[in-house]
Amino acid sequence: MGVEIRVLILVGIASLCLAPVSYAATGTATFYTPPYVPSSCNGFQNDGVMIAAASDVIWDNRAACGRMYSVRCTGPTNQGVPQPCTGQSVVVKVVDYCPPGCASTIDLSQEAFTVIADPNAGKINIEYNQV
Repeated sequence: MGVEIRVLILVGIASLCLAPVSYAATGTATFYTPPYVPSSCNGFQNDGVMIAAASDVIWDNRAACGRMYSVRCTGPTNQGVPQPCTGQSVVVKVVDYCPPGCASTIDLSQEAFTVIADPNAGKINIEYNQV
């Protein structure tokens, strides 16, 4: 093998090793019900129903406004609904703030929560990524 080919192979392997790896954060989700306006981020603007309120964990002094998150249920937080997850994920836009004492990492709209879990669970464990 020529020196040039060996160098290209080594550079390719090094690139794969240094590629960024994305890990999902873990937390909990609850839900809130309409009306969804006004919101902390957009006032009386209608942002649809695939929305969320961010807790202090992701709020970042309003920097979370407009961020999109993919959220997936990973399991129950209590014995009430032992298998709440639907197996689906949902993408939501942060439009509101879930104030201190918020019961979860992210407070999903009722419609978004229903996509990923049985609403009877009330609170679920999740994985979430910014998209």
